[in-house]
Amino acid sequence: MPIKSKKALSYMRAFSQQCPTLDPLMDEDLAIAMKIYYKTRRPDLDESLILDLLQGTIYKNDRAIKLKYIEHGLSKDDPRVVMAIGPLGQASEVIEVYKELVDREPLGS
Repeated sequence: MPIKSKKALSYMRAFSQQCPTLDPLMDEDLAIAMKIYYKTRRPDLDESLILDLLQGTIYKNDRAIKLKYIEHGLSKDDPRVVMAIGPLGQASEVIEVYKELVDREPLGS
């Protein structure tokens, strides 16, 4: 199904400009942890779009994601995503790295 939302299309463009491409792509079972900072309490984008956009840049297929740890936050001036991803067998380490990244975020974010 094609994406019709202007916000989603804008997000896709911004994402592709900022997300590096891994070589080789991950292809094992994976765990992902992310915090999505939205401008408002009424988000219209969710993690499924992000998971789709990571396909072909970080991993071969989003079906490889076997564990998702998702949090939402608010940041009117700086909406963004903080994430960590790695092998499913290292899920606790992925979440630990993610939490360290979030803890480094500026206060008030």
